[in-house]
Amino acid sequence: MRSISIVMPIYNEEALLEELFSRVTRVLNSVEKELLFSCEWVLINDGSRDRTLEMLSNFATKDGRLAVIDLSRNFGHQSAIQAGLEYASGDAVIIMDGDLQDPPELIPELVRSWMAGNKVVVAKRRSRAERGVKGMLFALFHSMMARVSDMKMETGSGVFGLMDRRAVNDLLRLHERNRFLPGLRSWVGYGQANVLYDREERAAGAPKQTFTRLVRYAFDAIFSFSLKPLRAIWTLGFFVSTFSFLYALFLVLMRILHVNVVAGFTTPTVAILLLGGIQLISIGILGEYLGRIYDEVKQRPHYIINEIIRRTNAD
Repeated sequence: MRSISIVMPIYNEEALLEELFSRVTRVLNSVEKELLFSCEWVLINDGSRDRTLEMLSNFATKDGRLAVIDLSRNFGHQSAIQAGLEYASGDAVIIMDGDLQDPPELIPELVRSWMAGNKVVVAKRRSRAERGVKGMLFALFHSMMARVSDMKMETGSGVFGLMDRRAVNDLLRLHERNRFLPGLRSWVGYGQANVLYDREERAAGAPKQTFTRLVRYAFDAIFSFSLKPLRAIWTLGFFVSTFSFLYALFLVLMRILHVNVVAGFTTPTVAILLLGGIQLISIGILGEYLGRIYDEVKQRPHYIINEIIRRTNAD
């Protein structure tokens, strides 16, 4: 019998775990009955400080399909997904967030698309619940990624999607620390299909991704899949240098023609501040790349597992 694994990172989600367990269990029962697949559900507790681990442990005693990976601390969303992917054993693996903004009811459609021959099936957002400034920032990020990325990747999507076992194995060969899963999924390649859905509001609780974490995630996406910021520095430097050279020639010509050039404070001050600002921005961009190189060189593990909780046959 072919098998499906579902990987979900969880962080401080006690308020919605009962509904999550109920909805996902109902979907898994349907997949097993109608599509004749065996199912595995891998939940990664990413250092939760509330009752999340206790509740997940109780769920694991009730359902033998459920495995709980308890990490030693909070390692972050992408590292938690990595832990789940390395543990999952299914012929296909579905990755989704555990806040119920990714509807579990879409799982059968993802599986059917995989059965049709697509090794990678991306759940693409037709609409999303975020509005206002946050919604505008999400739209701006996806629009910018479509322009600056050095490779073509699916925009308007997150981690939610299905990957064939072969694609998962290839993804696990990528050991970089600063991970942007949608980009890595595109980099792996294979025939990809889209399944459209409407991203829902959180079922309960407050969002766990702070503005700072979202900005860091956006930086990981840009600096991991684009050299355009470095090329922009070179281009900007070229134009500034060209302008400065032409301006110097203009001043020399004015001096030769004995044309009085008004000497003052404004011009040199503006020039110094402009060049200083450009240099600081350039150093900052270089620092983002160098910081990521530093992370890679240290070769620290993505995560540390405290324990794995799963009901055995003897139980």
